[in-house]
Amino acid sequence: MSFKAMILLTRRADMTHEQYEQWWLNVHVPLAKQLPGLRGATFNVVQNPGAGEPDGITELWFDTREAFDAAYASEIGKRVVADSMANVASRVRMFVDEHRVVG
Repeated sequence: MSFKAMILLTRRADMTHEQYEQWWLNVHVPLAKQLPGLRGATFNVVQNPGAGEPDGITELWFDTREAFDAAYASEIGKRVVADSMANVASRVRMFVDEHRVVG
């Protein structure tokens, strides 16, 4: 069983949802793909988010929580965090136990 993190991101107030989506998919994703030990990633763009609702939800898989922590402690991990924090108003990390029922 692998370790899964979900991250809910809400754009800065001065960005449109479209600007957020362009930054996230074209700038942030290429950085995040370089995280050491990353086993899988899904970047979900929320359709028509309401005020204060997340614009994107990231799903990241690592072998362990320790591997996740090490990835974010690395130089690329620090760049990923800095890039996020420069472009979002809110970032909520959740560590989950996934229970897949189909597929």
